[in-house]
Amino acid sequence: MSRSSDPRSHASSGTSPVDGLWVTDPDRYWASIDDAVTDAGLDAPVLALDRAALEHNAADLLRRSAGVPIRVASKSLRVRSVITDLATRRGFHGVLAYDLAEAHWLATTTEITDILIGYPSVRREALAGFVSDEVAASRVSLLVDSVEQLDIIDAVAPPASRRPIRVAIDLDASYRLLGGRVHVGVRRSPVHSRRDVLDLARTIVARNGFDLVGVMSYEAQVAGVADAVPGKAVVNRAIGMMQRRSMAELRRRRGKIIGELRQIADLEFVNGGGTGSLEETARDRSITDIAAGSGLFGGHLFDGYARFRPAPALSFGLDVVRRPARDIVTCAGGGWIASGPPAPDRLPKPVWPSGLEFVGTEAAGEVQTPLRGKAAPGIAIGDRVWFRHTKSGEVCERARHVAIIDRDDAGHAVVSEVVPTYRGEGKCFL
Repeated sequence: MSRSSDPRSHASSGTSPVDGLWVTDPDRYWASIDDAVTDAGLDAPVLALDRAALEHNAADLLRRSAGVPIRVASKSLRVRSVITDLATRRGFHGVLAYDLAEAHWLATTTEITDILIGYPSVRREALAGFVSDEVAASRVSLLVDSVEQLDIIDAVAPPASRRPIRVAIDLDASYRLLGGRVHVGVRRSPVHSRRDVLDLARTIVARNGFDLVGVMSYEAQVAGVADAVPGKAVVNRAIGMMQRRSMAELRRRRGKIIGELRQIADLEFVNGGGTGSLEETARDRSITDIAAGSGLFGGHLFDGYARFRPAPALSFGLDVVRRPARDIVTCAGGGWIASGPPAPDRLPKPVWPSGLEFVGTEAAGEVQTPLRGKAAPGIAIGDRVWFRHTKSGEVCERARHVAIIDRDDAGHAVVSEVVPTYRGEGKCFL
């Protein structure tokens, strides 16, 4: 996907980019996207990526990161052309991949030269292909948090048979209280304390066949937890307090650890954060780049954050195929549920025509999704309903292509190109 505008002018101003049509006239915004894909003859289910909204989000991420480079989190996009475009812009640097085979593919089919895998891999076939590829091995850093992961790599390809493998340590960023009896954050790496990190680092440095080049830590309790959910003022205040204390603890701990690690290894990068924590992570002087991805496509998960509000850049449209009652219309498909704890906030959000909601007994279904509301009587069979996904990249596993929406000289939305998702390129990683 070629870029038509440069968001960096917003990034240097210290102010958020101007809100677009999605804020000033949302009905017109969604109607224009519907008209564009209809005029292009695209069948549903159809994904639409509005370039103006994407550029708004990219600029806002750069503003929020305050000069710290952003590493593009590929799992939140899953469209190779978009990932490549963003990762090679000024202000962005490299990719945070989610799977080894994916990282190998990106390293050998794009000009991206710095790829960190955000999760350990023990898949032997993927490891064998990776270690035998000189280009991939020079561009990709594997993530480890235990010696056993190193053992598996050596079992696949002994050090004498391959070039040294670039590895990074996954430093657990969770907030622990009462001697670890209270754990706030995701369950990722067992490497949490200074001793944990330094012991693993010394093992890696002393071991043939590995180069310790970086550290990653993901403060999910800040980046992935909303703190301005409507109607939950008390909970929001408690979350905000937890996040402030957690980030203060993490900056102290991570800063000390990185300082000592640099005496052991020549670290090329220290990655941290996520879309929801950019401002706070950027304050950590030990960090060299911040991962972000979901905020680019702007899933509705982020509607409940106090620090920012991304534009709804990516959306999907479903066909209305029947009317079981006057105030109910039924769409084909729709059960595109986001990962995470099962809850209503994992459901897609119907956004246009406005005034629709799920039928409580069915919600979003595998092959059909009934919707009811004041707009239903005015919707005809064959019309489309537009939705926002909770997250971002996961929705791209449901479609082969994404329609890129631009505006012509008269301001009308048009489909300027149709680009493949990972799925459209025949890729299924996880």
